[in-house]
Amino acid sequence: MKIPKIGLVVFTLLLLGTFLVPIVRADEHDKKTVITFSQPFEIPGAKVLPAGTYTFKLFDSDSNRNIVQIFNEDGTKLFATILAINDYRLTPSGKTVMLFSERAGDSPDALKAWFYPNNSWGQEFVYPKQRAIKLAVASKEPVPALTTDTIPEVAELKTAPIVAITPQQQEVPLARAIQIAPLVAQNTRPAPVTTQLTQLPKTASMVPLIVLLGMASLGLAFTLKRIAGQTSLR
Repeated sequence: MKIPKIGLVVFTLLLLGTFLVPIVRADEHDKKTVITFSQPFEIPGAKVLPAGTYTFKLFDSDSNRNIVQIFNEDGTKLFATILAINDYRLTPSGKTVMLFSERAGDSPDALKAWFYPNNSWGQEFVYPKQRAIKLAVASKEPVPALTTDTIPEVAELKTAPIVAITPQQQEVPLARAIQIAPLVAQNTRPAPVTTQLTQLPKTASMVPLIVLLGMASLGLAFTLKRIAGQTSLR
C-alpha cells in the first residue's frame, strides 16, 4: 500500500520489524548512513531501487557540491554515484531524514534529499534534465538538474553544470530558485539602550573658577581681619 502523499513527504526511518532492529546507523566522517526503505524509490539516472537496506555516504566530503554513493547494506555492491547540492535548513534533526518528491499514480517516489543527524545542511539530489522537468511539474517545486539527460562519469561530476528547473518548466540559475547558501536566523533581541551623559566640553577653561575662588578667599580674609581688630579694641 503506497503511503499518502501531500506535496513533499518526509520519512524519518527508525525501526524495522517486530524485533525492533535499528535501521539507521551513521558515521560522522563521510556521513555514512545505513538505512532501510519500506518501499521502492527512484534515484537520479532513471533507476528504481527496491525496498531494502542501503548504505549512503559521501564520496568526496571536501567538495563544495557533494557526490553521494549508494551501496547495498554491507557496502560490497555500488548501485549509484550521484551528484547533489547543499540543502540548508535552520533547525537540524537528531535523526536521519530522507525527503521524497511526489510522483503521479503508483510510481515510486523520487528521492529528493538526505539529511545527516544534527546537521543544518544536507544533500539535495540533482536529476537529469528531462526527469527534473517532470519532477518539478509534479511536485510544484524547483528541482536541481543537469543540463543534459545523462549522468556524467564520476571524474566529471564536480564540474558538471547545474541549473534549476521550475514548475513552469523553465531553466533558471540555481541560486534564483533554490536555497544554496546557509540560512541566517533573525535576531529578535531588542537593541541595547544607550545612556548619554552630559559633560562639560573638554576645551572649557578653569581660569574663571580660579579667579572666583581667589576673590572669595580675599573677602574671607578681610572679614576675619576686621573681626579680629574689633575684638582687640574692647
